[in-house]
Amino acid sequence: DDEKLIVKGIRFSLEQEGMEVDCAYDGEEALEYARRCEYDLVLLDVMLPKLDGFQVCQQIREFS
Repeated sequence: DDEKLIVKGIRFSLEQEGMEVDCAYDGEEALEYARRCEYDLVLLDVMLPKLDGFQVCQQIREFS
């Protein structure tokens, strides 16, 4: 998500539940994370800068 305050709140909540969290602030950064790491869950904002959440999801599905 590109809204840093929203990201901070979501990150805090997930970490309180014992989860490890990586945050990306645009679609290209999200794809970089997805290519380098294995995730059990990916949360995407539909309206990300550079590549939207739909594009990111489609590309992740192609290589995972």
